[in-house]
Amino acid sequence: MASQEEKQAQPFADIFDEHEAEKSFLLSKPTCLIVLGKPGSGKKTLARKLAQMWKCIFIEALEVIQTNIREETEYGLKCQELLFKGQSISEELVTEMILKKIESPEVAHFGYVLSGFPSLSEEYMTVSQQIEKIKNLKLKPDFLINIKCSDYDLCQRISGQRQHPDSGQVYQRNQWDPNIIEKHKKEKDQHEEENEDDGEQEKEETAKDALKMSEFLHHLVQRPEDILENAEERVRTYKDIMLHPLENLMAEQDCQYLIELDGNQQPDDLFVVNKNYICCYCCFNKQDELFRVLSSYKLIAHRYRWRRSRWGQVCPVALKKGDIVMGKPDLAVSFLGKMYVLSSPEALKTFMLNPRPYLLPPMPLPPCKVLVFGPPFSGRTTICNLIAHKYKGKV
Repeated sequence: MASQEEKQAQPFADIFDEHEAEKSFLLSKPTCLIVLGKPGSGKKTLARKLAQMWKCIFIEALEVIQTNIREETEYGLKCQELLFKGQSISEELVTEMILKKIESPEVAHFGYVLSGFPSLSEEYMTVSQQIEKIKNLKLKPDFLINIKCSDYDLCQRISGQRQHPDSGQVYQRNQWDPNIIEKHKKEKDQHEEENEDDGEQEKEETAKDALKMSEFLHHLVQRPEDILENAEERVRTYKDIMLHPLENLMAEQDCQYLIELDGNQQPDDLFVVNKNYICCYCCFNKQDELFRVLSSYKLIAHRYRWRRSRWGQVCPVALKKGDIVMGKPDLAVSFLGKMYVLSSPEALKTFMLNPRPYLLPPMPLPPCKVLVFGPPFSGRTTICNLIAHKYKGKV
C-alpha cells in the first residue's frame, strides 16, 4: 500500500534511470538527409550549410575525393595517380568512396547530408541501381529535400554564372553584371537619401567593394557547363533518366519527411526554411535527446559539476578490447555530461569519431586473469596456450 501511495504522490517521476536514458540515446539513429534537384539548382550549397548547422558529415563527390587525397587513403592515392596521369577519376571509384564514407564510424555517430547522389552519369551504375543503394543503406535517410525550379528559370540562372579562375569562386549574374549592379546601387543610394542619419563608414565600405569588384570583373570566365545550350541539355538528360525514378522514391517517402523547396529563392532563404522545419521535427520527436545534448554543452552552475563516467580514469577504447589501461588527463573529453579519459591520441581520435561502440553493452569486455599451477611436467604451458588461444588472451 505504501508503495502505491508513493507512486500516486509522484505522478511525474521519470520511470527510466540515468543509464537507461543514456543507453537509449546511444542506440538512437543519427539524423540523415539527402538533397535532390535538377543540375545547378543549388543542392551542394544547401547541403553544405545544413551539414554545418546540424553538425552532420557533408558527403558529395568532390568533397569525398578531396578528403581522401588530403588524408592519403588508399582511394586518395588512386585518385592522385589518375590525376597525375591526366586521366579522369572513374565513376566506380567515386561511388565506392561515397558509400565507404556513409559506412564510416563518424557518420554512424553524426549522421550525413548527401548531395549529388544518385548522379546523372550511368557509367558504373544506372540511376535505378543507385536509388536501390540508397534504399538499402544501413543508415537510411530521414529527410528527402527536393529543390524545385522551372527549366527556363534554372537555365537562365546557370547561363548567368561566371567563375574566377584563380579562386574557383562562382558568381551569379547579380554579382558581376554591371547593369544589375548599377541598378542595385541606385536603389541603395535612394534608400540612403531617405535615411541620411547613416554614417560615412557604410559609404566608404560600398566604394571599396565597388573598386574591388571592378578589378576582378574582367578576370571572370564562363565555364563550358554554364553555356545556355549545355545547361539545357543537362536539364533534358535529368528529366529523361532521373526524374521518374526520383519521383517514385519520393512517393514512397513519408510526406511529413519530404521537403519541397522553391529553387528560385536565394540559398540563404532555402537554408532558413530547412533549418526551421528540421529543428521543429527534432524538438518534437527527440526532445529528451536534445535536452541531454544541451546539458553537456557547459556547466549550468558551479555545484552542477562534470561527473566521471562509470569507467573512472580507465580508457574506454582499451576496455572494449578487454584491457585495463589508465587514461591521461590531457586526453579527456566530455560526452553526455560525463568525462572519459583516453590513453593515447589514437584512442582519442577513434573515440571522437564514434563513441557509441565504446559505451554500449557488452562493455567493458571483462578482463579475465587465470592462474594455472601444478607439478612439473603436468602440462601447465600446454593448457595455458590452449586457454589463451580459445579466449584471445595472453600467456
